[in-house]
Amino acid sequence: MGVSVRITSGPAIERAGDLAAILTNLQEHDVLFIDEVHRLPRAAEEVLYPAMEDFALDIVLGRGPGARSVRLSVPRFTLVGATTRYAMLSPPLRDRFGAVYRLDFYEREAIAAIIRRNARLLSVPVEEEAAAEIAGRSRGTPRVANRLLRRVRDYAQVRADGHVTVDVAREALARLDIDALGLDEVDHKVLRTIIEKYDGGPVGIETIAASISEEADTIMDVYEPYLMQMGFLQRTPRGRLATRHAYAHLGIEAPRRPQQPLFD
Repeated sequence: MGVSVRITSGPAIERAGDLAAILTNLQEHDVLFIDEVHRLPRAAEEVLYPAMEDFALDIVLGRGPGARSVRLSVPRFTLVGATTRYAMLSPPLRDRFGAVYRLDFYEREAIAAIIRRNARLLSVPVEEEAAAEIAGRSRGTPRVANRLLRRVRDYAQVRADGHVTVDVAREALARLDIDALGLDEVDHKVLRTIIEKYDGGPVGIETIAASISEEADTIMDVYEPYLMQMGFLQRTPRGRLATRHAYAHLGIEAPRRPQQPLFD
């Protein structure tokens, strides 16, 4: 587009004046990107409404009986908001966006390309198969891939000659307790707790959290989404249930569940 991109985040904007200052400093057709847009203060949201609809800012000058409202024009700009908590956006703000897109997890080939690029930036020689191996365990998330790449690099520099081969990558990831599908130690704890302690479920999230000494919110926000995406965990009204895919992945024989009776 040949324009500048201004990047900020919802938590960084503490007052309505912070957002007003950003908007007034934009140039014509600039792109304003707000990460974690659901964490914008309500007062800052009120500033955004006229800016998104009329490209104007309503500023109150003075206090008390002498206060007056002034409308300032702002350049035409494009607003992009990113959030993982779409439901936490207030309806007035959510409805003012012209288009809403859902970003899915990265494909394995894309993650491998990111790993190869970052390996060049880190001056770490990485074989194609090693990049693919790390990508397959990165949960489709670039920041996870970058974290694993750094740990594999550390292992290669200490235990190998600094060159990351597929065998070096596998050994390093095994020492991190990350299996072939990207499940780590806590993921395994969650699944084994449901299967071995509670006969595969259903079991409540608070019970699982207490059993593995982990916060329930951490399990729900960090571990559960990926386990559900992989088909290892099922959410039911009665609690969490381990699927047959989870049994197969852990090498445990799945029990035969009695068939539910049918009623007319």
